[in-house]
Amino acid sequence: MNFAVIVSTKDLAGVTIKEALMRMYDFEDTKQEFDGYPVYKFQNIKLFSTKTDSINCENIDKKIQADIYVFATKHKSQSGIPSLSVHGIGNWGLADKEYGGKDKTLCVSPANYLKAALNFLEKNNRSGFEVVQECTHHGPYLEKPAMFIEIGSTPKQWDNKDAAETIAMAIAHINMTTPSMPKTAIGIGGLHTTPNFKKIMIKTDIAVSHVCPKYNLENLNEDLLIQAMKKTYPAMAELVILDWKGLGEHKERIVGMLNALKIPFTKTSVF
Repeated sequence: MNFAVIVSTKDLAGVTIKEALMRMYDFEDTKQEFDGYPVYKFQNIKLFSTKTDSINCENIDKKIQADIYVFATKHKSQSGIPSLSVHGIGNWGLADKEYGGKDKTLCVSPANYLKAALNFLEKNNRSGFEVVQECTHHGPYLEKPAMFIEIGSTPKQWDNKDAAETIAMAIAHINMTTPSMPKTAIGIGGLHTTPNFKKIMIKTDIAVSHVCPKYNLENLNEDLLIQAMKKTYPAMAELVILDWKGLGEHKERIVGMLNALKIPFTKTSVF
């Protein structure tokens, strides 16, 4: 597998992760440029820099050739909790120009690599930051498998050397290790930070690709449900997992959709 790791020069965490990658691994100058910056290579990873914010790198898979696209970025939150996070990308509702992507359109989510990265961060965390799996959110739009891996949540953490080195090691790890073919699933309900789905990713052989959180359930329809199932890599999701308490008033409607589409489902509580 060929990986494109993309960092934005506008993103302090991205720049810090790039510096860690260059410091820790033998990246070589390819003598090529992208967006005016040198392109570096280590094994099957090519490291790209861009002036564009990561969430606005629309269709970058048409400009850069790779099998998997990894955006190394900052995570920003009002809570300010120091974190290392991974997530798939796409919009369950209307796209916000500031956050990229297309209306009601998901990207291909590499469930096996999300799982491998999350497990590596959990086991090899140099920073002491909380390791988090987030729901599917924001842009950019790509047609090939893509994921975000992030340092959160304030400038104090974005240039933290230990956090950046942990992220760098996770990126190198998923490149060097071919993940097994897990059972794939999508998650529905619960919090933005998906703690119940993280437990499944860590403790079982299931890899969760897309997660639609409670605050986006009003947007979830049959089209998006089918999109999430099909836009799962390396193979179409086999199962839907429901965060039952995190479905709120949408329980009956969502179960009705799943039954109508004959999609097997279970609850996070069984794991």
